Amino acid sequence: MANTKGGLGQRGMSALFRDNTENIRVDIADDVPTQEIDIQLIDRNPNQPRKTFDEESLKSMATSISMYGVLQPILLVKSEGGRYLIIAGERRFRASLLAGLKKIPAIVRELTPQQIQEISLIENLHRENLNAIEAAEGIRELMENHNLTQEEVAQRIGKSRPYVTNTLRLLQLPDEVKEMVQSGKLSPGHARTILTVDNKEKLIEMAKTACAQDISVRDLERMVQNYFASPSRQAGAKRKQKEQLPLEYKNFVNDMKRLFSTKVTLIRKGSKGRIVIDYFTDDDLERIHAIMQLLQISNKEKKD
Repeated sequence: MANTKGGLGQRGMSALFRDNTENIRVDIADDVPTQEIDIQLIDRNPNQPRKTFDEESLKSMATSISMYGVLQPILLVKSEGGRYLIIAGERRFRASLLAGLKKIPAIVRELTPQQIQEISLIENLHRENLNAIEAAEGIRELMENHNLTQEEVAQRIGKSRPYVTNTLRLLQLPDEVKEMVQSGKLSPGHARTILTVDNKEKLIEMAKTACAQDISVRDLERMVQNYFASPSRQAGAKRKQKEQLPLEYKNFVNDMKRLFSTKVTLIRKGSKGRIVIDYFTDDDLERIHAIMQLLQISNKEKKD
């Protein structure tokens, strides 16, 4: 189902990202020649996962480049009309423009579209240049464009499966809260803490409070707990549910939550009702479907 071809793999990636800084000399493999490329022939990658660049940081790097030059080559691929496209190193490119450079050291490679997208995402993640929302959007695009599962994309970018899952969950936030994360006003930890809040207005209110009062993640967790324990919220939940679930139904719902590892809601109206199984990504839906298929197979084997 998922396309597992076309990736560079972690060993291939590691040669490109050995340092954690922006203009530090690194060793390049002997079989990868460095070229001096006319800076006017280089174009920025429109699919670059990083969308925001700090101007003061670029000016500081430009000063360093003016004094010492570009010590780490950028990574390019050839494009139409004798031009080149940036795959890794856009900050160095931008700073070099500010420094007035005419040429810039670069490595030119032949790469597939999937490799290009992987490298662009990996470089920014490893250098911690992306905010959490940009990282989530980059991961989602990589999965959707190349039909990758969360496990496969985690292996390709050198992150854990929980990191990928938790990062993708941030895309469920209201746009107003995502903007707070993008601007750095709200940390990813704070954002993940309020994800469980089932009232959009209350969630946004908590996010604004966290920004205005600079409260800790732990204090925000207590705020969320107090929200779920508040009489008004519990009364609202009871109105939605129409009637209190008997103990056997509660156990049934808890069993389903453990089985599917997601939120399960049972809503009863007299002797009728409905079951709602939430999923947060296409990968979650695929996992739930796989569990149901296994249950069908098991049930069929018992009958046979």
